[in-house]
Amino acid sequence: MKKIVFILLSVCLSVSFAMAQKNGPVVKFDKTVHDFGKVEEKLEKVTTEFSFTNTGNAPLIINRVQTSCGCTTPDYTKAPVLPGKKGVIKVTYSTTGRVYTFTKKITVFTNVPDSVYTLTIKGEVIN
Repeated sequence: MKKIVFILLSVCLSVSFAMAQKNGPVVKFDKTVHDFGKVEEKLEKVTTEFSFTNTGNAPLIINRVQTSCGCTTPDYTKAPVLPGKKGVIKVTYSTTGRVYTFTKKITVFTNVPDSVYTLTIKGEVIN
């Protein structure tokens, strides 16, 4: 009898542990790359938005967003994004004094375990 109880308890704990591994937030971006194409320097800045959905079953928190240079400025949803809801990361690139082709990386750190997300903007600034 003790063996049966022990086996049932072990199975129950194993299933609970496996289910816990699937719980948590999950990020699904609508896009991860944005191509501005050719933009004029006189615009001074260009902006795009990366929308995402939390497809998991726990609130998603963006801890920070880091850009590859000071010419790129991020703004993002600061409040926790509940399951099934959307958030946005807005990225602005300064074109002033940068007449050349560019590719910039935006790194997104969240509360999703073992996951870091990379977004990319690219284009060409012309006179």
